[in-house]
Amino acid sequence: MPALSEHVNVYTTAIAVLEHKGFSVWYDRKQDAYCAQRDGWDFWAENPVSLLGLAAIFEYKKPSEYTSRWWETEGTIRYPHVPETAPEYTPVYGRK
Repeated sequence: MPALSEHVNVYTTAIAVLEHKGFSVWYDRKQDAYCAQRDGWDFWAENPVSLLGLAAIFEYKKPSEYTSRWWETEGTIRYPHVPETAPEYTPVYGRK
């Protein structure tokens, strides 16, 4: 069992974190999307946890102006080539 996973029981916390970070949050029933905006930067997602992830990308990138594909960032792991085995680690709930 992971320490935290994407599940409906985390949605309220994700919304609270977004609000704490200064985002306005709403649900667009017509588009069936959870939405957030701050300073005119707006984001849509299928659920509040994914919406929080998009906000995290925005905060990581810190764009000063809108450009095409402003969110792209190079990393060592490239989708879809994500490793299929976990590294060796001791989960926090297994530590004594």
